[in-house]
Amino acid sequence: QVQFVESGGGLVQAGGSLRLSCVASVSTFSIGVIGWYRQAPGKQRELVATISRSGGSFYVDSVKGRFTVSRDNAKKTVYLQMDSLKPEDTAVYYCSSDTRYWGQGTQVTVSS
Repeated sequence: QVQFVESGGGLVQAGGSLRLSCVASVSTFSIGVIGWYRQAPGKQRELVATISRSGGSFYVDSVKGRFTVSRDNAKKTVYLQMDSLKPEDTAVYYCSSDTRYWGQGTQVTVSS
């Protein structure tokens, strides 16, 4: 299966920005939809955004207008630009093309 390695998380104040990266173990040219997910403490993992092979994107309402997903197939990388961050965005963020398999994720902490 495809493996992903997430990075770019950190501690940021509310209103700040972070850009997460997700590098695939294979060429992303061969992968269709890739999703970003997050899991906050004590909550279930939830979908945040997806991007198709052609670049079409989807966002859940809670991040629409603040987050932007993109992909660079030549670099086997998917990005999640997160702006206007809120404390409720605090979570471990993951990317996946098959929700049976998960990487270690990257921690995002937004302080108020």
